[in-house]
Amino acid sequence: MTEFLLNICHLDAYYGKSHILQGIDLQVRSGELVVVVGRNGMGKTTLLRSVLGLSPVQRRGEIVFNGLETVKKLTHEIASMGVGYVPQGRLLFPSLTVDEHMQFVCRNKKKESRWTPEEVYNLFPELRQRARVNGGRLSGGEQQMLAIGRALVTNPLLLMMDEPSEGLAQIVIKRVEQVCRHLVSEGMAILLVEQNLEMAQGLADRAFIFYNGRIAYEAPGDTFRREREKVGSFLGI
Repeated sequence: MTEFLLNICHLDAYYGKSHILQGIDLQVRSGELVVVVGRNGMGKTTLLRSVLGLSPVQRRGEIVFNGLETVKKLTHEIASMGVGYVPQGRLLFPSLTVDEHMQFVCRNKKKESRWTPEEVYNLFPELRQRARVNGGRLSGGEQQMLAIGRALVTNPLLLMMDEPSEGLAQIVIKRVEQVCRHLVSEGMAILLVEQNLEMAQGLADRAFIFYNGRIAYEAPGDTFRREREKVGSFLGI
């Protein structure tokens, strides 16, 4: 069994002729929460899009997920291997209800599956109360819960989250943090891209800072939390 659930080696990523990611080496183990931080435009979202092979990103290098090379696979094939994605901005369907969102993407609907719509409702009781409400009528916090729940019902081994705290009240951010800790405690791997440094430092088992498409800093979570001045110098704070 491979040591890493996700192993990225010498990854270069492009949008057309624009060379966004340059020589990225990054790994995530099962049951580990890895955070990626950096200023806007440093390639953080491109990293997640590269893992999933989302158009129009073009990739060169090696991405191994659960022991299998994925660079030449299509997005739906990679997702079906066990990669869940919570995109920046949530990207919900305004006309679909909460329940329709989850039923639409639910994978492995058998009762023995860990994540079913019912289990998501147990995790987020607010969504149970809003099950028949269209996605476009939810609050920002409810939309984020639904975006996470929608990813969970695919029963992923790796959950990738892109700026989940964006635009949320502090009380909802704390709720998202609690959910992340709960998922990791159950053995799920999380790759978290986050601008909120306090949240990132609170959650990180390991951390990477991206600068101009390269990894400028890598450290265990404890070091990441301790080296505030060094971390701040990369982030301009």
